[in-house]
Amino acid sequence: MDTELLRTVSLVAQQGSFAAAARVLNVDPSSVSRAVAAAEAALGLRLFRRTTRSLTVTEEGEIYLRRIAPLLEELDAAREAATQAQRAPSGTLRMTASVAFAHECIVPHLGAFHALYPDVSVELLPTDANLDIAANAVDLAIRLGAAPAGDLISTRLLTTRYVVCVSPGYVATHPPVRKPEDLAAHDCLRFALPEFRTRWRFRRPGGTPFEVPVSGRTIIANALSLRRAALDGLGPVLLADWLVGRDLSAGRLVDLFPDHDATATDFDTGAFALYPSRAFLPRKVRAMIDFLRDRLGN
Repeated sequence: MDTELLRTVSLVAQQGSFAAAARVLNVDPSSVSRAVAAAEAALGLRLFRRTTRSLTVTEEGEIYLRRIAPLLEELDAAREAATQAQRAPSGTLRMTASVAFAHECIVPHLGAFHALYPDVSVELLPTDANLDIAANAVDLAIRLGAAPAGDLISTRLLTTRYVVCVSPGYVATHPPVRKPEDLAAHDCLRFALPEFRTRWRFRRPGGTPFEVPVSGRTIIANALSLRRAALDGLGPVLLADWLVGRDLSAGRLVDLFPDHDATATDFDTGAFALYPSRAFLPRKVRAMIDFLRDRLGN
């Protein structure tokens, strides 16, 4: 099957409608509809359920799209690798990420990136606000959470696991926390986002999710400051593994529930690279995406 048909089908699933996919491709929605129909005819199965108000992926479509997504990424990477043989990445790469993610997962690797790509300058904009990519002339944005929806193209850099952790000093001087429900009696450190403030979600692997109410006197709008407060023994905190992994390994923090998955939103979350278009992706952007996926994946 024509790979462009596969790309169109994948984009429709990502964007959630023919019209949104057409805007990304800068084509008429009818051409997107024809491409999807052609793909379905070639495959002999229906990929989408269509109504006058919505478009959803069928069960068969979800299986198929999940399998072809890494193939399309690999085709893009192969094409880019071939063209890089002609010209190395160069220019200024303007990128943005949250303050904590930039501090923990980007800045420590910039030296290695510059060693690989000496002709690329990096302008990093750490901010906890989601900058408008077009308005701020951003080449690449790193967003945290569930898979992003919208007009931008996204690719997962890493999968996040959230951890409820405390300092060893807190464990030694406070009532025991043997199960998630025990958190209701503790002075928890909370992130200043609505979904993090009042309840945290848990599940055992393969089990049914459940919620635990949380409260506490300290609410902070920055993950690095929350980590610092936890290290200082102020209470239990829910933070991403990429932020507290070294603290857990060194014994500076303790994972209270290693046999549970924890989150405040969705259990399937991660760090995603967002960029305006898959077509003619600048070499400097592709270089950074591949570099971060490799470094963070390891």
